[in-house]
Amino acid sequence: MEPSLHRLRLLHELERRGTVTAVAGALGYTVSAVSQQLSLLEREAGTPLFERRGRGLALTEAGLVLAEHARTILAAVEDAGHAMESARAGVGTTLTVGVWASVASTLLPAGIAILGREHPGIVVRSRELAPEDTTGAVRDGSLDLSFVLDYSSYAMADVPDLVRVPLARETLHAVVPRGTVATDRVSLSDLAGAPWVIAHPRSHFGRAVRIACREAGFEPDVRHEAGEQSTALALVAAGLGVTLASDLGLSTYPADVDVLPLTDGLTRTVSLTHRRRDARRRPLRAFLRSFTAAAREVGLDPPGGGADGRDARDDAGLPDVSA
Repeated sequence: MEPSLHRLRLLHELERRGTVTAVAGALGYTVSAVSQQLSLLEREAGTPLFERRGRGLALTEAGLVLAEHARTILAAVEDAGHAMESARAGVGTTLTVGVWASVASTLLPAGIAILGREHPGIVVRSRELAPEDTTGAVRDGSLDLSFVLDYSSYAMADVPDLVRVPLARETLHAVVPRGTVATDRVSLSDLAGAPWVIAHPRSHFGRAVRIACREAGFEPDVRHEAGEQSTALALVAAGLGVTLASDLGLSTYPADVDVLPLTDGLTRTVSLTHRRRDARRRPLRAFLRSFTAAAREVGLDPPGGGADGRDARDDAGLPDVSA
């Protein structure tokens, strides 16, 4: 039996995702094309690899054995590619990074500019995803890196096999319709009686804001759910509620709002995450260094507040890319 790498990858994805439809959607194939290739793999194996369970496919014992070998083979092929990448010193390398709107509009251009000056052979492709979806895409190899968030009121759980490299700490600010608050700073409890504009509670941001409000002693009256900070700010400008926004989210904002410091001291940490096994990839390390510098360039605070002078490379224990 000499199965193709392509069919082994489809088997690996089927084990991970559970349905042929999910595999087809993730890899950009038709369902019929995936089914045909998996049938060919089964014929090559000479034994049943799949069994029907309801509307889905489950792996047989033989299928699970082959899927385990497929993981090993695909990882070895990927390692070989990374070794060749290092031998070329990053020439012709492409990195795909997950972003969300406020990062894409501010931090991404600054980081790519620095990376382009120092490592012109590295091409960056970005993919906009919801922050809560990016970690899974890095873990399964769809992305090389992704920006991720930790809130002081709601920290992310550690993910096995992934490394998080802190880049910056953002402050969260209260945003209210212009002229509606007489003081120059507020606490969350000061806004307890106001209508709120917050992201859905399944999102990291929506959950973090709700948790912070509850810790301040009230349940926010959420009148409008808005996933993008720009949308939330527009609704606040229209007088429809109050919200919280981060430093990156406030790179531009409407004229008809007031941005007020919060006495509660809410913050969030912007990090880059990548697979632990990729830590020595020279292009990836160059990317981390460039975006650490970009975070300072756009005015974000260091992740530790700058007290110890360390940067994200030191926090992650990464060697210098020139090493």
